[in-house]
Amino acid sequence: MSSYVHQTVLLDEAVVSILGAKDGVYVDATFGRGGHTRYLLARLSPEARVLGFDKDPEAIAAGEQLAREDSRFAIIHASFAEILSVLKARGLAGTIDGVLADLGVSSPQLDDAGRGFSFLKDGPLDMRMDTTRGPSAAEWLAAVAEGELARVLFEYGEERYSRRIARALVKARAEKAITRTKELADIVAAAHPAWEKHKHPATRAFQAIRIAINSELGDIETFLRDALAVLKPGGRLAVISFHSLEDRLVKQFFQKEAKGDDFPAGLPVTVDMLKPRLKIVGKAIEPSAAEVDANPRARSARLRVAEKIAEAA
Repeated sequence: MSSYVHQTVLLDEAVVSILGAKDGVYVDATFGRGGHTRYLLARLSPEARVLGFDKDPEAIAAGEQLAREDSRFAIIHASFAEILSVLKARGLAGTIDGVLADLGVSSPQLDDAGRGFSFLKDGPLDMRMDTTRGPSAAEWLAAVAEGELARVLFEYGEERYSRRIARALVKARAEKAITRTKELADIVAAAHPAWEKHKHPATRAFQAIRIAINSELGDIETFLRDALAVLKPGGRLAVISFHSLEDRLVKQFFQKEAKGDDFPAGLPVTVDMLKPRLKIVGKAIEPSAAEVDANPRARSARLRVAEKIAEAA
């Protein structure tokens, strides 16, 4: 198991936001190294249960260790997009008091050059959150069409020069397979005509490719919908995001479910007729200056919280 340390972001704020019944059932949908889970378990009674989900085999190893230490906890090797099917199989759908998700890449994944997430350290170009399945970034990059690559860079990386960078990558791979993170970063940097201040020119490209091969945005959409289904009335969903694409999905989902059903304009309908399914709890929470000073990676974090509304009889 990796020795890299993960600094949990918005620890107190996130856990407190979902904490309801002390003997309830909770889900940490992105277990990581268990920072949120351990903090949550410390605040629950002996009768409580916490389930952790993660795709990363190293996170699963950390979860198995915690499960040996605390019988209230169980770890599940699955994407959080599988939350509904897993909890249905366990007879827990509709009974969950709180669900927490901390999106994006963990510090151990970024810091371990062997995982291929970082453009700052040379390593194999992998980027898979679950290293037991699916194509690596190198395999994906070797096969993807230039047009699709440009689309991914533009949509998932918000990269202005997506076509130019895609063209450079396709040209480079024709001469030699791109298998290392430094190779990818160097090709992108050379093709990029306008480097942003204080930001590596490959930042957006790495983000885009990582999102694509891990199906991150599609999984978030599935997770949000199904997390609402597994919550009991009054249960809370808390999501920490780290970039605008993630945060936009969460914000729009919360707003849609808080509004309820769509009716044609002009119809005289009341709020209860719209059947809203969520109530947004407060405004988005950002880390304090002290937390950002201690952990610079926290600077872009944003926590949004919503509560499931009981259905009318």
